[in-house]
Amino acid sequence: MAGDVRCARHAKCRGLCANHYGSWAQRQDRQLQCSFEEWLADAKPYGPATACVVRGCEQDAPLTAMLCVMHRRHWRCHALAADKPINDAACIRVWAETIALPPLSVEHFSLNATHPLVRLEVLYVLQERDRHDHKIFPGLVRRFLRLVTDTEHLATNPTAWTHLLDRAAGSMGLDVLVREAHRILGDAVDRFRGIEPTDKLVWDLTAVGIYSVRSANGRRRRGGSLDFGQITQPWLRDLVMAWARDTKPVSEYLRSRFLACVIASQALALRPGGGMDLAGLGFADVNAVIDGIRQMRNVRNGELAAAKRRRDIVGAFFMLLDYGLAAGLLQGMPASCARHRSHRICVEDASEDDLGKAIPESVISQLDDHLDLLGAEIPYGDYAREDIRALFQTVYIVHRDTGRRPRETCELGLDCLEYIDGEYTLLWDNRKGKRLRRRLPIPISTAEANLEWREHRARLALPPRSANYLFPAADETFGEGTHLPTHKFSEAIRLWADSIPELPSEQTGPDDRPVPFDRTAVFPYAFRFSYAQRHADAGVRVEVLKDLMDHKSIDTTMGYFKVSLNRKRQAINTIRAHVIDRNGRLAPIGSATAYQAKSVAVPFGNCHEPSNVKAGGKACPIRFQCAGCGFYRPDPSYLPAVEDHVRALKTDREIAQAMDADEFVVRNLTDQIAAFQRIVEVVREHMDQLPTDERHAVEEASAVLRRVRAADGIPSPTERRLSLPLTVIEPGQSR
Repeated sequence: MAGDVRCARHAKCRGLCANHYGSWAQRQDRQLQCSFEEWLADAKPYGPATACVVRGCEQDAPLTAMLCVMHRRHWRCHALAADKPINDAACIRVWAETIALPPLSVEHFSLNATHPLVRLEVLYVLQERDRHDHKIFPGLVRRFLRLVTDTEHLATNPTAWTHLLDRAAGSMGLDVLVREAHRILGDAVDRFRGIEPTDKLVWDLTAVGIYSVRSANGRRRRGGSLDFGQITQPWLRDLVMAWARDTKPVSEYLRSRFLACVIASQALALRPGGGMDLAGLGFADVNAVIDGIRQMRNVRNGELAAAKRRRDIVGAFFMLLDYGLAAGLLQGMPASCARHRSHRICVEDASEDDLGKAIPESVISQLDDHLDLLGAEIPYGDYAREDIRALFQTVYIVHRDTGRRPRETCELGLDCLEYIDGEYTLLWDNRKGKRLRRRLPIPISTAEANLEWREHRARLALPPRSANYLFPAADETFGEGTHLPTHKFSEAIRLWADSIPELPSEQTGPDDRPVPFDRTAVFPYAFRFSYAQRHADAGVRVEVLKDLMDHKSIDTTMGYFKVSLNRKRQAINTIRAHVIDRNGRLAPIGSATAYQAKSVAVPFGNCHEPSNVKAGGKACPIRFQCAGCGFYRPDPSYLPAVEDHVRALKTDREIAQAMDADEFVVRNLTDQIAAFQRIVEVVREHMDQLPTDERHAVEEASAVLRRVRAADGIPSPTERRLSLPLTVIEPGQSR
């Protein structure tokens, strides 16, 4: 510009205002030989132009107009649609102050077009969202503002909310914003009137401040509400509401107590007097409540709720009664309403058929064959497709091989591997049992998959809060915001199972063709059942499996060893035709009854010696040397135990030789090794000669019988390190 004086108008392009840029462009069109710098030196600056009258607009208006070019175009469209004079200054000013919007970028929104009262209401909603650390998405806010353009107020306008909810239906983000705005403004009006959220019969859990246990920061991802009006007895309703106000429980505890009171209310309503009079209650009324809880059913499928769930509800009900007595809220309640030992939920002894959630190994093998399809369809933040595949495939491998609960797998730490003396150990947290930094031995292949993913992970841009987790979150707000959410893992597994072209099961139909496997049975927790069942079928001792599963009670582990009587009988009928003697000749047993009644299970096979059978296998004078006994009857189900014993004998022989033991000791061990190896060779040769279908049936029956023996306490080879039979001598007993 001339001298040091610059043009006072807003720059449009190349640092020039609209007029100067038009002048420069016109000179270029005429192809005049003049550089930009030469033209700039001769150009004359303009004084300030009239500003556009639209609030927030920084563009210049032409000298003869009140609006900038863009808003002039918008005004013409509005004026023609509303049949208003285009050049009327008063109409232009009203439109600019009440309807027109300034130029907005993607991250901007304007409240200019809303009614002044609505403007304040929207600002309050946004401030409340920001106060609770909720993200504000400008695009959703702009859509919301377009819906409320013609509304004068929102807080006490039910018609407006009905209209907004109808128009927002089908758009998840907008629907959530409308519902949250409705809640925030409604709570504000109630508080102005002196009504607290906990004074209402219907509680909004977000407004009350009930935290969720499903997120790391306790923030509720869904609103949720509880209608205490379902509890018809005033004393019971006041009790649970007072407990909730005083203790501020997390959502899970509040819902369980609420459910207990709803069931109790329904049960008492059927009693004489409807349970309205607290002083008139008795032992029979409490029995009615417990009977109602015993009949509690799942809402989803209508089936009887699990015994543990019903026991928790019983405990929640009596906990509330104890609280009411301690707080003085149940004065006048008879002493007969106390808990009695008969008020308990018995645990049903589930059969194997009820516990059949484990995915068969043949199906898992088919899943492994299609591992490349895992992660091919599911989105995960801004991650590239190859990164998503690597993430979910590694999660699956670790989950499949370790048998942890889905959450325990998803929240593994970055330092979850420990390498000591050539062995890899997984470090994990048992959140359910509240036992942290547990250790689990894992295969080398699982550890290698873990290490390979860690190298891949190091090349990714991760959310800061995921820095210490092996499997990161998609972003800061996705799921729990720290690690891979379990529901996303479940979604990936479901999509993967549905994408596999064929997934036959082990069962066959009437046409002798495999029946398709139920794909709904492929879900993350099922792999924990498969892990346990795999070890149980291999004959792993129940105490060992208890440690592997990190169960607190051995009764929980025993569930994986339960075999129905029908399944056990079928397995015996299959195996009894493949029994051999110590010389390797077939010695089939006549019936399943004879297999059980005329023999006793010992570590390496069945024993037919009468005195030992009568003593339950504890009266053998040459115990653990079965291969040299004429009453020894092994079968294919004992093959892993015999092979383990051969390895143990070889170890003992090496130790004996190192100790310079006498020749007869080494010779005895060598003879035992040879005898047991002959048994192994004969059994394997016999199995190889069987037709494929019959061999598979024998293998399945062998797994069933090994599981039965593990549950019955037949000692494993690793527990039989004594080479001489020893007898416990009680004090004062003759030797």
